[in-house]
Amino acid sequence: MTTKTEFATQPKRLPLGAFGRMLAFLSRGYDRHLQRLDLSELTDEQLDDIGLSRRDVEREVARPFWR
Repeated sequence: MTTKTEFATQPKRLPLGAFGRMLAFLSRGYDRHLQRLDLSELTDEQLDDIGLSRRDVEREVARPFWR
């Protein structure tokens, strides 16, 4: 016999399927887009600290979201 607490501790799993995979793909792409926006807002001094040039950032920002 199972109790209510046993059901509460089991993780809920959603079937991914094609829709879930597409949603995950778009989510990753949107996350990349936001990271690239953050990168483009760094100053030249901050970029120098992390070893990037403005040209490197421009190339990265120009990439499509899926790459």
